Amino acid sequence: MPELTEPAAFRPAPEGAPPSPWLALHIFYAANPQPLLVHCVRPLVDQLTEDGLLSGYFFINYWLEGPHVRLRLRPSGPDAEPEVRRRAEEAISAFLKTRPALYEVDSGFLKDFYNALFDIEFPGEDRTRYMGPDGRMNLRPNNSFSYEVYAPEYAKYGGPAGVELAEWHFRHSSDLVLEAYRSMNLHLRTVLLGTSAQLMMVMASCFLPEEERLADYLDAYYAFWHRLFPGTGFIGSTEYEQAYARMAPSLGARFAQLRHAVSSGDLSRLPAFLRRWAEHCLELRAKVVDLTERGELAFPAWDGPAREDSGQERPEDPDAAPLVTVTHVPAVLPRLLSPYMHMTNNRLHVTIRDEAYLAYLLGRVLREPAGGRQGAS
Repeated sequence: MPELTEPAAFRPAPEGAPPSPWLALHIFYAANPQPLLVHCVRPLVDQLTEDGLLSGYFFINYWLEGPHVRLRLRPSGPDAEPEVRRRAEEAISAFLKTRPALYEVDSGFLKDFYNALFDIEFPGEDRTRYMGPDGRMNLRPNNSFSYEVYAPEYAKYGGPAGVELAEWHFRHSSDLVLEAYRSMNLHLRTVLLGTSAQLMMVMASCFLPEEERLADYLDAYYAFWHRLFPGTGFIGSTEYEQAYARMAPSLGARFAQLRHAVSSGDLSRLPAFLRRWAEHCLELRAKVVDLTERGELAFPAWDGPAREDSGQERPEDPDAAPLVTVTHVPAVLPRLLSPYMHMTNNRLHVTIRDEAYLAYLLGRVLREPAGGRQGAS
């Protein structure tokens, strides 16, 4: 555990002064992260924000060196940073003491599962920093936390302007998920997947309103995850076919209703939860278009949803590759939609397997309207 810093009297940063750099806390918690997020992270960021100490935050779930939550906090100014650190350390320590995760990854089948991910996602030289003498992935102590370096993924999000936009979006996405955890029964698999599917429908429809283009995108999104885990059975095919007939009518009708509400501009037809998400996604799309047209987004020559891999030392690290300005809006929208959508699912604790499954279903119901839109208004 890091040492607790002494509390400091908070003085707001001068008007117009830049906020402090991001603080990155990795909280190793080998259990469902929902209690940690609801009972620790949410009250922490709410209070820090209310007291004027925070200018931004977001979180993701990750598995490297053991399952953990990566919490990013941005103090509102240099004078706020010691107090943000003190409160964060105090809140996290108290939670881990009173509600520790009881499962140890290295005592069960999850160790083999995470090592399989490790072998797939870290096949080269960059794995050595995370590997023990036995050639397997290191595991951090359960119920612990540490400060790590925050390395923005400029290649994935389009350079500095794209990262700044992504961080703005990530706060909205994190707020949405924390509210969903508070108000919905997301511990039930059917509720979790239904929520994820509708959020995917809304975001994808906002970014790509054209039906054929949207269907092509969803097919490609599923295919990406299927290719990423070849020969593992991790991303299925046969079982997805079997599930389609059962899910298509209700899913297709709902998708048609959501797409119509977004395309017509009448978001009042959506439930409040989805309406707020649609409003945000349309604003996000407008910001992406504006940055693209002004030539402020730049990408390397790679594509597709990518893992969070800050700090990697791969010889061909895309974040180290030259970035090329892209001003073609139709090319940028799907490129950013993929990581935006994936990271919201990540915050919901939806697995990649389930995300691929939902993309498969949504793509099919768009292409097969007779079986997928019964009952749509």
